[in-house]
Amino acid sequence: MNNKMALLLISVAAILWGMIGAFVTYLYELGFKPIQVVTVRTCSAALFLICYVTLKNRQLLKINVIDSKYFVGTGVISIVLFNWCLFSAIEETSISIASILLYTAPAFVTIFSRIVFKEWLTTRKMTALLITLIGCAFVIGILPSTNESISFYGFILGLGSGFFYALYSIFGKFALRKYDSLTVTVYTFVFAASAIIPFSNLSAIFPLFSDIRVWLYIIGLGFFSTMLPFIFYTKGLSTIESSRASIVATLEPVVASFIGFLIFNEQLNVWQYAGMILVLSAVVIVQETNTSKKSNLQSHQRMIS
Repeated sequence: MNNKMALLLISVAAILWGMIGAFVTYLYELGFKPIQVVTVRTCSAALFLICYVTLKNRQLLKINVIDSKYFVGTGVISIVLFNWCLFSAIEETSISIASILLYTAPAFVTIFSRIVFKEWLTTRKMTALLITLIGCAFVIGILPSTNESISFYGFILGLGSGFFYALYSIFGKFALRKYDSLTVTVYTFVFAASAIIPFSNLSAIFPLFSDIRVWLYIIGLGFFSTMLPFIFYTKGLSTIESSRASIVATLEPVVASFIGFLIFNEQLNVWQYAGMILVLSAVVIVQETNTSKKSNLQSHQRMIS
């Protein structure tokens, strides 16, 4: 798979992730709590993925027990803790503050990738990173001005969500050295679901599962906004650099804003449109020249071989 296809897969993943808000909002309206939404998301995604891989190639479900550490990383440390920090930050501060702090993730990925994988910190990459952060701030509404206050605890939680979100790209890279992208994605959600179920208190909302709408939203959340984008993202991550993949994935808040406008009639202001343009511009900028791509790709292929 070439770099263009990898970037396309990651872009599609970001679009599907951007649809999460619709399904989550509907589940909240029916009586679900954040931790329970995370639980049904991970459990349904794990079930869909197991069924899909069993039909496609059940050999992909085989792993060495010693390699469980990779999936503890992607599933428990990244997916579960990222969601916990994000939802806790929303409760402690606001959706806007929590969301912009979440999108410090590309900065963490870029730093980790330089330290762990020795990826190049090119001028284009750093410029795209800066534009992305500013664009996300505009889209979410933090810039150009804000009157919101934030506690130190809320700030740490928000940074924590970005930190743990970034770790998926890092742990995922290690897992992809030994396993197919589908194997990595399946076990990420199997481990995540196993870790979060004991703390979810799903028994308190069992009556809600008699509502057909709940199942429709769970399918939307687990299949369209979780299983498919993680397959696409992890597949793309097997070809391009972690830092570039993370920056491209920040198309997600742009899509989320459009979903809010189209479905929930949320109004967008001129700064939000400006932010969307900045984020899209960063996606273009991060695609380096063909010469740079060939040089970096050769270095990357040597690294993972």
